[in-house]
Amino acid sequence: MNPRLSRLLASLGPLIGLAFVVGLFSLSPEVRPYFLTGGNFKIILTQTVIVATGALGMTLIIVSGGIDLSVGSVVALTSVVAAQLVLLGLPPSAVVLLTLLTGVLIGSLNGAIIARFGMMPFIVTLGMMGVVRGAAKWLAGNQTVNPQPSPLNGLMALSQPQQLFPLPIGVWVAITLALLMAVVLRQTVFGRYIFAIGSNEATARLCGIRVALHKLFIYGLAGVFFGLAGLMQFSRLTLGDPSVAIGLELDVIAAVVIGGASLSGGTGSIAGSMIGALMMAVLRNGSNQMGWPTYMQEIIIGIVIVLAVGLDKWRQSRAARQRG
Repeated sequence: MNPRLSRLLASLGPLIGLAFVVGLFSLSPEVRPYFLTGGNFKIILTQTVIVATGALGMTLIIVSGGIDLSVGSVVALTSVVAAQLVLLGLPPSAVVLLTLLTGVLIGSLNGAIIARFGMMPFIVTLGMMGVVRGAAKWLAGNQTVNPQPSPLNGLMALSQPQQLFPLPIGVWVAITLALLMAVVLRQTVFGRYIFAIGSNEATARLCGIRVALHKLFIYGLAGVFFGLAGLMQFSRLTLGDPSVAIGLELDVIAAVVIGGASLSGGTGSIAGSMIGALMMAVLRNGSNQMGWPTYMQEIIIGIVIVLAVGLDKWRQSRAARQRG
């Protein structure tokens, strides 16, 4: 196949997959009258926000050759932190700042351990997943935290549910951050360093890139997005729940991989990750409307993840053969 055509198909792959999933559910005459409405697309976009926000941070980590399994626990902890701060009567701006700082602290701790001791990100973040989940349960007293209504509840609130517009503020925040991070990843020196570290860490170090410092910054920056996802979770539920977001890390990683990122590092894009997150939300929404049980949705999404990873493996093998 022509290399240019191959690259074009690879970049358009996630979009083609999304169109295929939307078209698949649109074939059903029972589902179509509601599935293709503005109100339903508003629900899908709102349901995408938490996974998409987490995927922004996870894209940076995976492109740099790492992984973070503590996302779900960080979202649970930061949702509890936000609820506790609202309960204390702090203004919304202080709640947002302190909640994001919580995510930064956890992400920076992950990055510091990985960079300083050269430990595998999988092991470090797996341990952090348990630590942070336990901290969330301790902070919440092992129960949900129910504060009084706050302006932060409006971030994910649906108004005029029968129409596409107006979209919740959380959707616009996710779109704005996605555009910003796409520019950072593709047009800045920091973004190029992320790709260089993920492609070949040893070579990046020999080229003068301060790999350890950049890893610390990458995980810390990702913590900002995980904290923001926790804030969105709090806004959606209007409470802090230490048991929420179990398994969210798989959804976030899947969104990034479906979007074309390689788990081996060095490849990925913000646009692809956002389309991957949207595709998963469409799959869940369409499955619910088809009346499929939850286990069927999990099987379908699992198959999609395996196919995405298999496609990435095939691309890598093909590229290696062409280089050889």
